[in-house]
Amino acid sequence: MSQEGNETRAFVVTEFFIMGFPGLLPKYYSLTAALLFCIYIAVITGNSLIVVLFVIERSLHKPMYIIMLSLSVSDICFCTVALPKVISRYWFNDGYISFYVCLFQRQLIHYFGALNCLIMMLMALDRYLAICHPLRYPVLMTNRMLGLLLGFSWVTAMIPPTITLTQTLKLPFCGPNIIAQCFCDSTSINQLACADASNANFIAFCLIMFVLLVPFAFIIFSYACILVSVLQIANAKGRLKAFSTCATQLTIISIFFVPRFVVFSSNNLPSNNEKIALVMFYSLLPPLMNPFIYFIRIREIRQVFFKFCTQRIMINLKG
Repeated sequence: MSQEGNETRAFVVTEFFIMGFPGLLPKYYSLTAALLFCIYIAVITGNSLIVVLFVIERSLHKPMYIIMLSLSVSDICFCTVALPKVISRYWFNDGYISFYVCLFQRQLIHYFGALNCLIMMLMALDRYLAICHPLRYPVLMTNRMLGLLLGFSWVTAMIPPTITLTQTLKLPFCGPNIIAQCFCDSTSINQLACADASNANFIAFCLIMFVLLVPFAFIIFSYACILVSVLQIANAKGRLKAFSTCATQLTIISIFFVPRFVVFSSNNLPSNNEKIALVMFYSLLPPLMNPFIYFIRIREIRQVFFKFCTQRIMINLKG
């Protein structure tokens, strides 16, 4: 076949169809859409509240809270990219998405996933410096330095998905167009290629493992150092405060990383439905839970929140 013929064949598929959960019965479509919509609203509301509290309260303009703000913004963006189309698929039976919009969604899905890994690594770095080097912490972790680190993270997080995108664009798509997933991702799209996608899948897998393992290894090392330092604190109250702060971030980090390792390292999942359910679980649980963890575990955020609510109530009563 001529090169011109191959190029024509590569662009036969002009749109994909988001399948969602393959085994889901039509009678549960509305319920599923309503559940996903409620999750989306909860994610947007909870994380937006973190953003609002940070903007109105100058006492939160500290490195630890700036990192949390960045994570909240990333979570809002991720869910806004991932959920509307699958909600539309189940609520209005509109699962079609154009070829290039699907690639764009795929790019942002992987981008925000990589970005969250880097942000959580910065969380661990911030706590490591604050607890292991408390005297040097104000000099090492200034708002300006953190801004540079976050800017670097927001830029470099685009590199891995861009590399995998170039591999996907080399593949011809000329036949099936049903994506067995709730959103467009590399694996689901590559499976529909009319050519051998093993090389593209291998590169994607290696990059995913790199993006997960490097931050995770740094996080483990940082918290191991933190544990040693905390145990050396003579003051029991100081140890409790340090453990409490670290426990908050370790909870957030665990619900982000652990399910991902289960999915990417296991080939023994009984069904595609189970794999999709796990992917949705690890994709949506952290953005949903993070704001609640902040409010439950961090006293300063609770105080700012109650202060904000009290001021709103007083204004309404006076009005």
